[in-house]
Amino acid sequence: MELDMKQLATAVRAIAEEKNLPEETVQEVVEQALAAAYRRDYGDREQEVRVTMNLNNGEVKAYITKEIVEDVTDEFIQIGLAKAQVIRKNAKVGETIEIEETVSSFGRVAAQTAKQVILQRLREAEREIIMNEYEDKIGTVINGIAGRVEGNIVRVELGKAQGIMPKSEQIQGERYYPGQRLKVFLKDVERGFRGPQLVVSRGNTQFIEWLFRAEVPEMENGAVEIKGIAREAGVRSKIAVSSTVPGVDPVGTFVGGHGTRVNAVMSEVGEQEKIDIVVWDDDPSAFITNALSPTKVTKVTLDDKNKKAIVMVPEDQLSIAIGKSGQNVRLASKISGYEIDIVSEQESKTTGTKDESGTTSKPALRLKKKEQLESSLLDAIEEHGTDTNKS
Repeated sequence: MELDMKQLATAVRAIAEEKNLPEETVQEVVEQALAAAYRRDYGDREQEVRVTMNLNNGEVKAYITKEIVEDVTDEFIQIGLAKAQVIRKNAKVGETIEIEETVSSFGRVAAQTAKQVILQRLREAEREIIMNEYEDKIGTVINGIAGRVEGNIVRVELGKAQGIMPKSEQIQGERYYPGQRLKVFLKDVERGFRGPQLVVSRGNTQFIEWLFRAEVPEMENGAVEIKGIAREAGVRSKIAVSSTVPGVDPVGTFVGGHGTRVNAVMSEVGEQEKIDIVVWDDDPSAFITNALSPTKVTKVTLDDKNKKAIVMVPEDQLSIAIGKSGQNVRLASKISGYEIDIVSEQESKTTGTKDESGTTSKPALRLKKKEQLESSLLDAIEEHGTDTNKS
């Protein structure tokens, strides 16, 4: 097996078009591979060799750099002064000179080496092109198609590249299958030993923000903005919004007429994920009240030093404030930056105690209910016993 130079020259253009690489890049890769093949067939590993290829006729020329010396001890890297002056009249000892040679063919081993180097370097060049192209898209939402689903990892085809979506970046409860069209948020481009790896997400907060940007044109001119997002992907999200233009209702702007805008976002992330849109407020107490919406809040007591807040609500609002599995209060804590404790008005009046800072501490809800139940049971037994004695 020998390298056909003319065929290789023709293949450079085809490879460049197929791999979507610049022709100069492919030519450079091929010339580097031929230089390695030349050292194997005609020279020495230590030689400094560069090779040029004429893509029109397939002519290959090698240029070997040699040091000019008085006495030659290694003909691969050295040349005598007399021979050097034939090539360049003013050549001097200690200088280097390039010797040109025309290469017509390579042996089997050298040809195989050249092909391996070409394939490897083309892969590296292709990865570098992809890296440069997608680095500009980090932090944006792009379209993709779900490929293989491998355990907890979903591979997403993104055109020229492939991204991975780990379990932590997926929407809880969402099922993926090959061929499914997806919108994904490009989080990062990581360099690894296998080349650049694109990491994509559907479960992060930025994905929600970009979906709203596509639905709310008022965000582009700055009339309304998102001040914060707390999200449990696939379950519930809270979004704090504000308006910079007097008279503009930020919540209404994001919800849209008949809920069209928020519904469009929900249809992308899944109907099972509820989205609460609340008004941002610079006052922490007012913002915590808004963040706990739709709960009716009676009072908010702040401990700014420890970033804690105790929120008093009517008895009938307790379950709403806490939410299913604690979702409402947990997301309100995330978006406000305060650790929130919920207490009912009745608890605050009957069992609330003052701590050292003068703040009413939260009693254990379950313990209180248990004690009330036990007390009621004892009263009932006592009454029953008294009625029996009277009889």
